[in-house]
Formats: sequence, C-alpha cells, structure tokens
Amino acid sequence: MRKAPLILVSPNIEKKGDEFGDVSISLAETYQKALMRAGGMPLAMPATVSPKLIAECVNRCDGVLLTGGEDVQPRLYGNGLPPRLRRTVTVTPDGGERDLRELLLVDEAFRQRKPLLAICRGHQVVNVALGGTLVVDIARQLPAALNHQRMDKRSQVVHDVRLTDQSLLAKITGRTTLGVNSTHHQAVARVAAPLKASAVSRDGVIEGLELKPDIADTLPFLLTVQFHPERLADRFEEHLAIFRAFSLACALHRNNNL
Repeated sequence: MRKAPLILVSPNIEKKGDEFGDVSISLAETYQKALMRAGGMPLAMPATVSPKLIAECVNRCDGVLLTGGEDVQPRLYGNGLPPRLRRTVTVTPDGGERDLRELLLVDEAFRQRKPLLAICRGHQVVNVALGGTLVVDIARQLPAALNHQRMDKRSQVVHDVRLTDQSLLAKITGRTTLGVNSTHHQAVARVAAPLKASAVSRDGVIEGLELKPDIADTLPFLLTVQFHPERLADRFEEHLAIFRAFSLACALHRNNNL
C-alpha cells in the first residue's frame, strides 16, 4: 500500500471554542474529506506564529493547503480604508496571528519548494503574500459585479468561470469553463507579479491564480481558487480533480526527495 502524502492544512480560527470558550482552531470536514477522497492525509496546522515551528511543520509535510475564513487584515496590502469600506471588514479573532502564520506558511512553502493549494481566503492570502492587493468589498467597489456572497447556496454551483487556455486549472479539470460556488465579498485586485489569472468570472473577478510560465518550476504545484471545490468534490469530478492533482503533486514531491 502506497503511503498517503501528508498535507498540512491551515485551519480557521474561532472566537469561542466548544470546550472552555477559548479561541480555537476549526477545520471543516469538507476539506478533510476532499483530501482523503483524493488520496491525501490532512493534518491541522497548530496555532503558532513561531517561524521556527512553522518551518518544521512544513518540513515534515508533503504539501500545504490554505483554507477559507475571515478577511485578511487590510493593513497588509493597503494604506488605510475609508469608513464605508472599513465597516465591511471582519478580521480573524486572534489579533492577526492567522494572517501572520499564513504569510509565513506561504514563505516556507516557497523556501522549501512544497506544493501549495489555496482556497477562498487562502487565494487572497497568497496574492497578498507575493505583493498583490485585494478588493475590500465587491458590492461597494464593483457595483456591476455578480453577487459573489451566496452563502445560501454554498454547496451548489451558482455561476461559471472562464479558464485560461492551457492553464493548470484547465489542464486539471479538462474544461474551458467551470461551474463554481461563491461565498466571498472580497476578491483579488492587483495580481502579484509572480502570478497570473487562470480563472475569471464574467464580471471580471479573478477566481484562480497560478505561477507565470517562466517561473512555474519555482514550486512543484501552485494553484489558488476563490471558490470552494471541497464543497463540490463529492458530486463534481472536476472539483475532486483539483484535490487529486494536488495530492499527486505532494506524493511525487515526497518520492522525489526521499
């Protein structure tokens, strides 16, 4: 029996956990089930901002997955917000530690050349970590855009995205368009210099990123998506294919470095 690749998953942060009401980590079963269905073994990242410990966690795993959750702290990509936008932002309840931890995780994934998959908030974190910016609130800044905050249909396809020809996402799914769910109020604005868009909705919102071709070999695998494929992977083969491609990249990386 082949050994399943170990995937380090950065969890969400809860303001009040069940046991004693402490700030806690939270990892939805949907991420875990999608990874296990694709042949991976998920392992939750501990709540630490120690660069040494984060580096060791990445070292012991075969790949890194960044998940969804609250908004990225705006000061990490902007120089202050007007009140009308500031009121729309909901940051993590841990004083910014999740932001710092995930920026360090991205840095370590690149330093150690580990496969990286990032979903929703994670998609935005990677863009910010590499020098990009975000749309703070789609409804206020892009009033002609689709309603991307469809929590009522979080496990259903609500709109299509167009996939860039020959992009990693197009190759993984075997499609030119992809039906996706949509549960976000922020989006990628300026794309970070090392990245390019691999999926765009019809209103221009960037739904996927990957490395530019000339630096694609920097990591064994890098894909970020604004939607939540883990909530569709049990019914849509093209969404499960994202996790299979990522898990395979993690397994190959491990085997190549034994």
